[in-house]
Amino acid sequence: MSEPMSALPPEAEPSTAANFFAGLKSALTSVFFLVLAGTYIGMGALAHDFGFPAWWLAISSILVWAAPAQVILISALGTGASLFEAALAVTLSGIRLFPMVVALLPLLRGPGTRTRDLLLPAHFTAVSMWVESLRLLPTLPHQRRIPFCNGLSVGYMGTAVVFGFVGYYLAAGLPVLMAATLLFLTPMSFLISTANNARIMVDRLAFVLGLVLGPTFAYFAIGLDLMWTGLVGGTLAYLVHRFREALQ
Repeated sequence: MSEPMSALPPEAEPSTAANFFAGLKSALTSVFFLVLAGTYIGMGALAHDFGFPAWWLAISSILVWAAPAQVILISALGTGASLFEAALAVTLSGIRLFPMVVALLPLLRGPGTRTRDLLLPAHFTAVSMWVESLRLLPTLPHQRRIPFCNGLSVGYMGTAVVFGFVGYYLAAGLPVLMAATLLFLTPMSFLISTANNARIMVDRLAFVLGLVLGPTFAYFAIGLDLMWTGLVGGTLAYLVHRFREALQ
């Protein structure tokens, strides 16, 4: 009588390194790779024109990690603003990332997740990483999400650093209009991604109000126009949403 076949071993969970490299691969094969490459070619040209060294651009990309905030930092310091004024402007610009972090962390936090495990994803949170994380993380089990997210983020940050150097050394032959156009890729990609992800009424209303209020506040030279656009537009969208629910 033949011996019974032994049970097949359970499929091994991918290691932390395997999850990290899966995230890295996703970053390098996504459309945001092209967006960041173009954006940071423009960023490198901007830093060159303001007289900042290439190594300074690379370090600021890692520490600041948000293209709009870097544009503010470079233009503020390049036009003679004090370090305090530049830091304040960058901080106010960075406040817009806080809601993204708040939306992302519940996807990353699972049973046994330590607070220190969330520090890197919180720092890495920017438009590209946030949009792709919201799209990809729900398809993964919780134990794979943090290393995957870190790999995704390192892929995007590495792209920014490398193409920042490319733009810096191409700056002499890069027309000003082209550099400005490349810098515009990130806000345009965020706009399109946000429109695509706005699936309920309150999101769509907030999106439309932002498009209307932002240019209006900028036209009338209202200080902190980006902050006021978010506060006013978001509050109005929320109030309309609550009123609509009360009527149902």
